[in-house]
Amino acid sequence: MGMRPGIILLREGTDTSQGIPQLISNINACQVVADTVKTTLGPAGRDKLIAQANKVTISNDGATLMRLLEIQHPAAKTLVDISISQDVQVGDGTTSVVLLAAELLSQLKSLIEEGVHPQLLGRYLQQAGRLAVETVRQMAVQPSNPRETLLKTASTALNSKLIANHQDLFAPMVVDAVTTLHNAGALEEMDHYITIKQIPGGDVRQSFLVQGGVAFAKTFSYAGFEQMTKRFAPAKLLLLNVELELKAEKENAEVRISSPADYQAIVDAEWHVIFEKLEHCVQTGANIVLSKLPIGDLATQYFLDRGLFCAGRVPDADLKRVAKATGGAIQTTTQGLSSAVLGTCGVFEEKQVGDARFNVLTECPVQLTSTIVLRGGTEQFIAESERSVHDALEVVKRAIVSQTVVAGGGAVEMHVASILRQAALKIAGKGQLIYLAFAKALEVIPRQLCDNAGFDPTEVLADLRRQHANVGTVSWYGVDLTNGGTCDTMESGVWEPSDNKIHSLDAATEAACVILSIDETVIAAPSQDPGAQATGMMGGGGGGAPTMSNMMNTAMQTAQSNGPRSGKLAPGVSYMKGRGGG
Repeated sequence: MGMRPGIILLREGTDTSQGIPQLISNINACQVVADTVKTTLGPAGRDKLIAQANKVTISNDGATLMRLLEIQHPAAKTLVDISISQDVQVGDGTTSVVLLAAELLSQLKSLIEEGVHPQLLGRYLQQAGRLAVETVRQMAVQPSNPRETLLKTASTALNSKLIANHQDLFAPMVVDAVTTLHNAGALEEMDHYITIKQIPGGDVRQSFLVQGGVAFAKTFSYAGFEQMTKRFAPAKLLLLNVELELKAEKENAEVRISSPADYQAIVDAEWHVIFEKLEHCVQTGANIVLSKLPIGDLATQYFLDRGLFCAGRVPDADLKRVAKATGGAIQTTTQGLSSAVLGTCGVFEEKQVGDARFNVLTECPVQLTSTIVLRGGTEQFIAESERSVHDALEVVKRAIVSQTVVAGGGAVEMHVASILRQAALKIAGKGQLIYLAFAKALEVIPRQLCDNAGFDPTEVLADLRRQHANVGTVSWYGVDLTNGGTCDTMESGVWEPSDNKIHSLDAATEAACVILSIDETVIAAPSQDPGAQATGMMGGGGGGAPTMSNMMNTAMQTAQSNGPRSGKLAPGVSYMKGRGGG
């Protein structure tokens, strides 16, 4: 007799959908997400305002918007993942990758409705994706002037941001900061060594770069701080992770003494400890003392009397950057200090920047760290400026790593589309339709650029197809967003790292294949009473054996009664003889 097949029981309220309808539903959900962010694409893209409780965010950065939208549809969350992946790996193209993935699925939807198997779609989609990536690698060029290349890639990344009108200020900042790090051989640790500080107020043109140095905001200070010397040239820095202040007694502390002299001895010992620490710091020869932990009013006055500058509660990340830039070592004790642990820099000074004061270190011996200080009128503007500069930093980093660039403005997408159409003619069967669908989907980038700029996409795309008709030669014609129509975007200086396009094509293709491979969607309903479910599992359901809590209650009631302690408390649970039983 054969075994009876198992039956999967789902919680009441669980939503399940299968087959072609649920696949079409997933594609439609992805298209809705793409429609939300598509108007942010390119230099003519618009910003989105997202309000969450008391926080307002204004941005056109694709990855930022995808995070803030809090998308609930399980399939559409795939677009969030590829957008964040593009932001981490390249820094730019976060909107493009979402549009491309959604458009790929949209173009394939008609084939799915006509009965083409999703596995066949995924197989040819991957083949077309590999051909597209290989075409971009063959198109990529290696410019002869590295700095000009980096400036143009940074300007292109900033051109679609809120600070596009100030790219002549920020592009050189970004290039100088990343180049400094690259020359030191620490490009992969950029997030640790390049920091961005925000100072509300003032004009955006007042933003500045501390190249090869560190800048951090003035920390909490005690009386006497204002009389300290605020500029040293050269400077010797002692970096500590030590608390330099008198410790307050702990609550409920008790010290038993037999005479007032004993109490005075305790006080003198405490003062001796703090003065010994301060004297050790002065003996090193340092003229600046920075600590991660507090430096109290006594220590502040002590250092002031001896011509030193001090600052406590310095953020850990800033202190580590100071150590890296100055060659100093962070000490966890004041015992055994020597001049060997000191860091040095050419100039240390306190600067007034708007309403804030910053400690700035320049002419550092280790040209590794950099600080970009941003100014702006509103909190939202400065926050978006920081995101824009961060994206530009990632793009310049990627340009240094790849060493090759391609033109923007939809030129790459149009050329790859022409190659795919040519390759489709050599494929028999349904694979030809999939190649053509991929080629059609690539045109979403130039089409959306035209839409956002107010141009007629039909005319522009027709002209671009004519310019890219000869697949034997690479054409760099893309959308001219300045004058309308088309232009050679390579000559116009609209450059992007080739890795940007390669990762975008890879991620979009992979996301589309993931959506196509889903044959069933199961959304579990949230439990309304988790405790009740757990109790039911322990008890085995109503009418069965009593639950553990009932067994314990029975035992307690019997133990507290005056009756004989014998018999069974519950099935399988009895009293032991000789332990108060009958």
